[in-house]
Amino acid sequence: MRSSRYVRILLTLTLVLAGAVVTVGPAAPGAQGATCYTWYRTLRPGMTGSDVAELQIRVAGWAGYGVNIAIDGSYGSLTTEAVRGFQRAYGLNPDGVAGSLTFSKIYSLQKADCSPLHFSWTEVSNNCGRGLNSNGSVPLAEVKENLKRVMWRAEALRHQLGDTPITVTSGFRDKACDGYPYGQHTYGKALDLVRVQSIADLCVVARQARSAGAGGLFGPGYPDHNDHVHFDIRAGRVWSAPTCGITS
Repeated sequence: MRSSRYVRILLTLTLVLAGAVVTVGPAAPGAQGATCYTWYRTLRPGMTGSDVAELQIRVAGWAGYGVNIAIDGSYGSLTTEAVRGFQRAYGLNPDGVAGSLTFSKIYSLQKADCSPLHFSWTEVSNNCGRGLNSNGSVPLAEVKENLKRVMWRAEALRHQLGDTPITVTSGFRDKACDGYPYGQHTYGKALDLVRVQSIADLCVVARQARSAGAGGLFGPGYPDHNDHVHFDIRAGRVWSAPTCGITS
């Protein structure tokens, strides 16, 4: 008796030859995420690939306190914990395996342009980024990729804070206006965030950002940061918001 896998492959080939379009995978994307990215297999620990990297981008803010996972396309222990964190946060079974229910939830948070539900490309580039020009520290395509990654961590942070709105006051900045020619903003890796412009509320944001994948974190008490929280995705950890009791 032929295996079900063999029959499935044969059926797929037959339909393709007949002119049908067949999508085989753990979840079909909702209309919102349809033109951004779709996963076609269940992902689990030990797997590798570009689809793993795309998953990592969307769950990186859920890996836990002080964890800044690499987007390397390898489904290791940190990615597993990030998936579990995401699943818990959205009421799914926290088994650490990304299947149809996990992808369906991601699709519901993913807009067609790959930005997360509560942040936009305009918002992260309309300060002195001047509409995502090419005067950053890396090519524009890399700037956009970095912005996508930091927006998804900001989406996680927002949910962790009870889905109260967070505003981006500055994202990408070109080198002519940043003040630090090779600062994290010029790479598209940083967002300046506010929720309510008070020191106490900014400290709430800063403290929680430690569990949302922050590599760089600067807030109240750090020079020139008493009116916002700087949140970036650099490798490693540099945290300072002394008024909030945060030092590293």
